[in-house]
Amino acid sequence: MAEYYLISQLPSLDGISENTPLPITEERFIELCQRFLGRKAQTELEKLTILPPRNPEKSASAVVEKWNEGERQLRLALAKLRADKMNKHFDAEMQSFPAGLLQAARTAVEIESPLEAEKFLNRYRLDFLETLRPMDSFSEEFVFYYGLKLKIIERIRKFDQASGETAYKNIYNSIIDNNRSEVI
Repeated sequence: MAEYYLISQLPSLDGISENTPLPITEERFIELCQRFLGRKAQTELEKLTILPPRNPEKSASAVVEKWNEGERQLRLALAKLRADKMNKHFDAEMQSFPAGLLQAARTAVEIESPLEAEKFLNRYRLDFLETLRPMDSFSEEFVFYYGLKLKIIERIRKFDQASGETAYKNIYNSIIDNNRSEVI
């Protein structure tokens, strides 16, 4: 029942343009969740990330588990394709990737502009997340879906071309120099 009160207070994130201010901040979202969710759900929410580590903790949420696996596969496919493009070796743990994911990764790798590639990947991520949208819009699973969507949209809005180019060059140089510090 508490999920109903929480979700009914959350503004829609659908159809938001890039120039429109977000109707809710992540801080406000967390604040509302703390008022309405139990401790177990809040703990799950605290671990919610759009950048899961290679070996994340198991989640009690099916949405979070599927998101983590999909994002991890996307990052591994991107790393593998980028390494192949530069004639470098990258061990992707002999993983087979879904065809749609592999095509999205190939397309992103071929885009010359890193900013445009990231925009493409974020559209892919939002589309993928939409496939995980729970049928029950008044469940904890929906709260986790909403939290992930909010995190992706906030990440997109933080893009800055100048700082992005600097970060890209640093990462690229670390790969060229075989300094594989947190590329994935």
